[in-house]
Amino acid sequence: MLHENKIYLASKSPRRRELLNQIGIEYDLLLLRDAPPRGPDVTEVVLPGELPYDYVSRVTQEKAAMAWKVMQLRKLQPRPILASDTTVVINQKILGKPTNQEEAVAMLTQLAGNTHHVLTNIAVQHMHGLDTVTHTSEVSFAPLTEAQILAYCQTTEPYDKAGGYGVQGVAARFISNINGSYSGIMGLPLFETCKVLRQSGIFIP
Repeated sequence: MLHENKIYLASKSPRRRELLNQIGIEYDLLLLRDAPPRGPDVTEVVLPGELPYDYVSRVTQEKAAMAWKVMQLRKLQPRPILASDTTVVINQKILGKPTNQEEAVAMLTQLAGNTHHVLTNIAVQHMHGLDTVTHTSEVSFAPLTEAQILAYCQTTEPYDKAGGYGVQGVAARFISNINGSYSGIMGLPLFETCKVLRQSGIFIP
């Protein structure tokens, strides 16, 4: 077993913190830059021709590797580092986080009345290497009116979430069916997370 059974979480997502708290995982935040003046430590730009599965895996592993480097540069106590990335995919098209109301409306319009996939990759960097897994869930939305979509996009909920919605928020009333992991759609599939953390040396009963 390593250190004091604690990890670093390389994520700003309050939902991932909530999920780790739910299952009793102790962590400290190890946050990467995402803004000027020097720009982000890891960009989330989709590469030309990159498939959704490859994209979410690459971004997560880059986050984990960069966080490990930051841990070493800061001379922090060595611990496993958990990074994760979630992307929403419909018809093989990646839907990122909307930056304005127009983008949010366009995303929700695509999702309405259709089934899409939510891919969440977990990567744990530790002393002996990297363990990673991607979980996929299917989410079906009921048909929505333009008024419903606009009203939702006038809230603050869509704008820090892949695909422009949060399964744990108001958008839950739009979701007719889920096949997969609810926590994975939130941003961290907990069964798979526990499995990968155990592989890194974290004791989880």
